[in-house]
Amino acid sequence: MSNIADLIEEYILRRLAEQQTGQVELRRTDIADEISCAPSQISYVLNTRFTHDKGFTVESRRGLGGFIRIVRVPLQNIIYEEMVDKIDTDTDFEEVKAMVRYLIQHQLISSREGGLVIQAANCAFNGMKEADRVKMLKALFITLAEFS
Repeated sequence: MSNIADLIEEYILRRLAEQQTGQVELRRTDIADEISCAPSQISYVLNTRFTHDKGFTVESRRGLGGFIRIVRVPLQNIIYEEMVDKIDTDTDFEEVKAMVRYLIQHQLISSREGGLVIQAANCAFNGMKEADRVKMLKALFITLAEFS
């Protein structure tokens, strides 16, 4: 028999799968009634199994008229966000190349796009101030994410 957290997760995933939009809006009381559990158990599942790292965004409002909105975030968006967050003045050219190789290997960009990014990064490392280089590199990865 599954534990209560598994049942709550399965219920939420099933409801999410029923939606074409990749998001679902639920009420804690409805879930609690359906599964016969406490609302705190639902909160636990949301906090541990529906995290940003696992590809979800959760918005929650408690009280009368409260709701839980769960949105499935494409994994590629998370990858790009993490890469953009890693870029700072300490980031070197080899790290940027490794990021580009990762994107190519996982077919998030083509090798042609990767080559263009590497050439742009090379120019940035050979002539731009650190702050400007960071802005440009972040803009490159944000643009890749937008067009993926």
